Amino acid sequence: MMPSFIQRHKRIYPEYREPAMTKHCLTPRTFITVLLLTMLAAGCASVNLESEVAETASQAIETASAHSDRNEAQKYLLRTADRFQNQGDHQAARIILQSDLLSQPTGNLMDQYLLLSMGSATALEDRAWADELSSSLKPEQFLNYERGLMARAANLQADTLQLAGDNLSAAATLILLAQSDSHQDMQEIHDRIWQALKATSDKQLSEDSGQIIGYEGQGWIELAGMLRKPGMNLDEQGRTVRQWQSNWPGHPAAIAMPSELQLIASLAETRPERITLALPLDGPLANAGKAIRDGFFAAYYDDQSADRSKTEIRVVDSSGKDFRDLYQEFAADGQDLVVGPLEKEALASLAEMESMPVPVLGLNYLPQGSEAPSGLYQFGLSAEDEARQIADRLASENNDQILALIPQGEWGDRLESALLERMAENGSIALDIERYFKEDNFRAVTADLLGITASRERAIDVERTAGVNVEFEPRRRQDADAVVMVAEPTIARQFKPLFAFYFGGDLPVYSPSMVYEGNEDPSRDRDLNNVIFTDIPWVLDDENEFRNTALQALPDMRGQLGRLFAMGADAWNLSKRLPLLRQVEGSSIKGQTGVLTMAPQGSIHRQQLWARFSGGTPELLTSGPEDDITREEE
Repeated sequence: MMPSFIQRHKRIYPEYREPAMTKHCLTPRTFITVLLLTMLAAGCASVNLESEVAETASQAIETASAHSDRNEAQKYLLRTADRFQNQGDHQAARIILQSDLLSQPTGNLMDQYLLLSMGSATALEDRAWADELSSSLKPEQFLNYERGLMARAANLQADTLQLAGDNLSAAATLILLAQSDSHQDMQEIHDRIWQALKATSDKQLSEDSGQIIGYEGQGWIELAGMLRKPGMNLDEQGRTVRQWQSNWPGHPAAIAMPSELQLIASLAETRPERITLALPLDGPLANAGKAIRDGFFAAYYDDQSADRSKTEIRVVDSSGKDFRDLYQEFAADGQDLVVGPLEKEALASLAEMESMPVPVLGLNYLPQGSEAPSGLYQFGLSAEDEARQIADRLASENNDQILALIPQGEWGDRLESALLERMAENGSIALDIERYFKEDNFRAVTADLLGITASRERAIDVERTAGVNVEFEPRRRQDADAVVMVAEPTIARQFKPLFAFYFGGDLPVYSPSMVYEGNEDPSRDRDLNNVIFTDIPWVLDDENEFRNTALQALPDMRGQLGRLFAMGADAWNLSKRLPLLRQVEGSSIKGQTGVLTMAPQGSIHRQQLWARFSGGTPELLTSGPEDDITREEE
């Protein structure tokens, strides 16, 4: 056996002696144990969070989880969420802020947590998160922040409360901000307070307004309540505003009146007095032109605020005429407003003009991407508006993957484009879109849409590969949440039963207004049961006093003609309020075709009602969050 190193060493150096073991010496086993414990202790030591920079939200949460000091870990997560927000990455900030480690911020970190959470919740328009945060947001919450942050915190707080649907608390927050910081733009704050109060429901305003106390708060509540009286016309609203100013002369809003109310108080003096209604009264569009004309005059004579001693309305038949030439005549004749044209081509010819000294309320829309000159307004029964509302309803009901049936043609192209664009904005997708002609085999179209055709083809491939007959029952695709069915009633009544036949009867179906003729026909429309569709108040609101009165005199104004009649009525209502919609952001009109608002380019958009077929008749659905919109009481 080979001698050991020590044995060989002793032979060479006989005087060598092994050192005696002392209490300070370690055996090999003890040394290894100490080494392992040292390594383990080093591995468990907390990382230096001051210098740690996470690249992702999950990395930040993992790093914080390994830290023994919860308070320091929460500070690190809040710093990281703030950094992601500054980079515009609110998705990553949300992951961090909604993590378990921040479920109960310690000490004074709650204020920082709320500020960051409100920032990302409003940026992402996350209603559920805003609703969760709102329980911690008393109107005075923003006062916890230093003066440099106070205004930002108050505005984020108001935005969060409005996103959660608590408009009254948002108004209370802004009223308190106006009282607390005199350096703010009071006109801007007062405009926001008014819009929040307008969006507050009658019930909440009457039951919960006690939370807004003090002279200034009570003045705002009284102003909002006075302008909610039913049946008020424009002149009465103006008088009410001036009366309130007289009763509350020292109130901040009497000094810096909300912009919308300033306009309402002055609109009676600036409304157009000489109006030309230019419509096709002959040819293929004659029926449409006459229905719009009749609706315009019905609303005019129903309007108690109209000064008929000053207002002059003349009707011109525009069929077969160059509308640009007509416009030049109207302008030379000193007209204040032109309502028309109805034809898309005529409207496009006006868009080529550099200036329009006399405003025009066109009854159609320019092609997408066209730029309208100043003074040209656009209003109509837009298919694109309905498509966008369908997309919003789908998203609000978590139907994010859809199948769609859309007719071929330019009209269908526009509707499909608007639907897909808004769905993309909402994070939804169309799994398949089948475009069809009226002459198509609807069985085949439906089978293709629901994936039945593809399922059969897979079975045939299996049989060919295996060389034997295979027992097979086709299955529809399972990844779809809903169906969008764009079809007129006679076609929709054929498609809807086919969904059930091809195993898609459990899928909710959404449609635009074209699915309903406008007249109740339960025996024929039973095939449309459970179809959810959007339509105008003129069609769906049985408590519409103007409609009920008009139909007694004009019983034929139902269906599509009724919709055009309602469009004419809203053209009159718009004629008085175009400056209001143009100049005051968030202002709106509750019209016969929906709640009307104006886009920056002067196009009018409508928010309609929703109904569901039940027993073959439409049943009005209550408005969901997607239907919340600021309204101006008529």
